[in-house]
Amino acid sequence: MNHNGVIPRPVEVMQGKAALQPERGTAMTTTRGVLQILSAPSPMCPHVEWAVGGAFGAPVSLDWKPQPAERASYRAEFTWSGPVGTATRLASALKRWPRIRFEVTEHATDASEGERYSYTPTLGVFHATMGLHGDIVVPEDRIRHAMLGARDERSLRDALDDLLGAPWDAELDVFRHAADGEPVRWITAVG
Repeated sequence: MNHNGVIPRPVEVMQGKAALQPERGTAMTTTRGVLQILSAPSPMCPHVEWAVGGAFGAPVSLDWKPQPAERASYRAEFTWSGPVGTATRLASALKRWPRIRFEVTEHATDASEGERYSYTPTLGVFHATMGLHGDIVVPEDRIRHAMLGARDERSLRDALDDLLGAPWDAELDVFRHAADGEPVRWITAVG
């Protein structure tokens, strides 16, 4: 009992990951990002728009253009603004459509790191944390795991390439370059 005759209630102290979550009623951190649908067969385009709209909670209309790298396929780009974690929601919604290829990036904020997701039907999902300037940041435990598992220099190089998303870049570059001549969207503006 304190000096006013009131019994104080115990103070709840959060620890671990729970301490990182914002308290209820606090403002949500907003970020920006870019969704690139690098290829989608024509019949899937409305389904992709539906999935993207579901991630945002509102209908979305994408500006579809022919994708020269794949017959009867289209591509689209969508610049978005939303709460931190939007890239994760978009990637989760889109990976369910196995015949599309996409990339989605989310800018870093004061409260979160940036993210990049890439998806191809043959490789599945690649996820990486992005640094302030758009470079991929690989946690040291993943690098150590790659070093411990390497049998020789070649296997180490392959493991590091996987950590950096090189197989995804190699497969998606054909679809990225097929859109040459289109306006370039920079992931992160510096300076």
